[in-house]
Amino acid sequence: MLMTIFLACLAWTLMILFCCSIWHTFKVGMQHLRRIHQIPCAGCDYFTNDYRLKCTVNPVKACSEDAIGCMDFEPKTANCNACQQGRRKLF
Repeated sequence: MLMTIFLACLAWTLMILFCCSIWHTFKVGMQHLRRIHQIPCAGCDYFTNDYRLKCTVNPVKACSEDAIGCMDFEPKTANCNACQQGRRKLF
């Protein structure tokens, strides 16, 4: 009888710890997503949209958390490189 009560309490404790762990992981993931969405590279004129050279000014910082607050950020214009996806030369 005493063993049954002990195992039931242990099972409930493990379930509560498991739920707390999931909640904590969810909160940390949401904080990380908010931080990642602050990266301004996709809206910058210097962003090339090419995996070989992502940014012509700061290629090392591009698309990373270091790019948040970039001093060289210029809002995208109509004649920027990333806007001209269909106009690449094939030769």
